[in-house]
Amino acid sequence: MMSAGAFNAQVAELLRETAAVLEQQEANPFRVNAYRRAAQTVDTLDEDLRKILERDGTEGLIALPGIGRSIAGSIREIALTGGLARLYRLRGELEPEQLFQTLPGVGPDLAAAIHDELHVDTLEALEIAAHDGRLETVKGVGPRRAAAIRASLASLLGRRPRLRPVAAPGVDTLLALDRDYRSRARAGSLPMIAPKRFNPEGKAWLPIMHAVRKPWHFTVLFSNTARAHQLKRTGDWVVIYFEDADSRAGQHTVVTETRGVLQGKRVVRGREADCREYYRRGSRAMARRDGRRQSGTGSRS
Repeated sequence: MMSAGAFNAQVAELLRETAAVLEQQEANPFRVNAYRRAAQTVDTLDEDLRKILERDGTEGLIALPGIGRSIAGSIREIALTGGLARLYRLRGELEPEQLFQTLPGVGPDLAAAIHDELHVDTLEALEIAAHDGRLETVKGVGPRRAAAIRASLASLLGRRPRLRPVAAPGVDTLLALDRDYRSRARAGSLPMIAPKRFNPEGKAWLPIMHAVRKPWHFTVLFSNTARAHQLKRTGDWVVIYFEDADSRAGQHTVVTETRGVLQGKRVVRGREADCREYYRRGSRAMARRDGRRQSGTGSRS
């Protein structure tokens, strides 16, 4: 087992690296500084962070100066998995299949199926899918296995069992971020990363955007999944990761719908009903504006 000093040093280094990458990618300075402050706190500790976790749980970490709930969750992840998925994602190095295999009972085939069918690549997003019923639709996952995965995720993420699905940003916010990201990507105004997967030349081709829409922090980029490459949708599917100060986190994928009443429109996968209502509201608002224009024109003629 790694010594206390070595483990704390590893945590501090990963936090500093996360701050450096966020700064390079023009993320919110407050978020960058939060990681740096947390790294400074860890540097000054004499006690092993793992002992604090074992004795007091995540709340024991939050009690330390400069460590909020989100970063406490990151430290817990490092203690349990030896790495930090958030950092690997920011670098374009995340391997979702390997991450999912850290869960008991999830082997290579099931991990690949979860990633490809649900379009999720974080444990937080998988937790949401495990609670809203989507996980059970994956071949090889029934109610009993889904319940076991939910319990494993609750333990790994340091959460109490959920009675309701985790909150998530509204589709109006997600679709607005999607529009902004694609516009800025076309204009070439976003930082670029070189994803590790499906990129043998190491080319920096993937635009990344950070944004804040209170209470959420967002990271937005095009999908780099095997399925996106297979269907040639790497310039269409947009993955939006979200997190708030209470460590509620997850992801959604926005795509151009290819069938049904929303064909040709941008849609948040898994939230099609919300998107239909969003576009209905937009159509009604447009009709009211047109009606006011016509009424105004008629009164002046």
